[in-house]
Amino acid sequence: MNRIEPGLGINRRYLHDEVAERMRDLIQSGELAPCSRINEAELTDRFGISRTPLREAIKILATEGLLELLPNRGARVASISPHEIEEMLEVIGGLEATAADLACANITEAEIASVEGDHAAMVDAWQARDAAVYFPLNRRIHEAIMRASRNGVLENLYLGLSGRVQRSRYSAHQTAEQWERAVEEHARMVALLRARDGAGLSALMRAHVRGRKAVLAASFAEAASAAA
Repeated sequence: MNRIEPGLGINRRYLHDEVAERMRDLIQSGELAPCSRINEAELTDRFGISRTPLREAIKILATEGLLELLPNRGARVASISPHEIEEMLEVIGGLEATAADLACANITEAEIASVEGDHAAMVDAWQARDAAVYFPLNRRIHEAIMRASRNGVLENLYLGLSGRVQRSRYSAHQTAEQWERAVEEHARMVALLRARDGAGLSALMRAHVRGRKAVLAASFAEAASAAA
């Protein structure tokens, strides 16, 4: 079972929403792994709250598909089948492809420079084989392109769906060759973004996401097996 270390308390305003947001972060970071049970006593102690707002937050995350409610047994982090992963990544790939096309039309020079800086730092982390630094930078690049689309509906759909596979999407185990290919694809992304080539970047983003299917399915299968 994952051990959750004590942390800072939570502001009392809109308490259940804040608890839900904090739990989302724990799930997406992998601290709460797929199929792991929600320990209400640990979380109430960590957040400094009663069980009522925690249970309201659990209901919210269950409607988002991040948690599964177990009759008379609390809740656990949702698992995802290989078929669901394939379907979700197809949709995520489509959203990122659309965002890429829009971003090339709307992104500012400052935003491009920021993406280029994150990419350079990401490459340094890859060369050092520092996954803890590499993967958050990888995610920031994808999210920066999404934000640059200037389409709030698109971004909300993306964040809601990608949250279910976020940790494994960016940090699932991969071979050295797969990791190198991902870095090369990111270099091409940055070049296409700089050139404002919407069609080219759109096609690359879709292919990039599709290329994660097998790795992601294996990661979720491993997590489910460990939790069984």
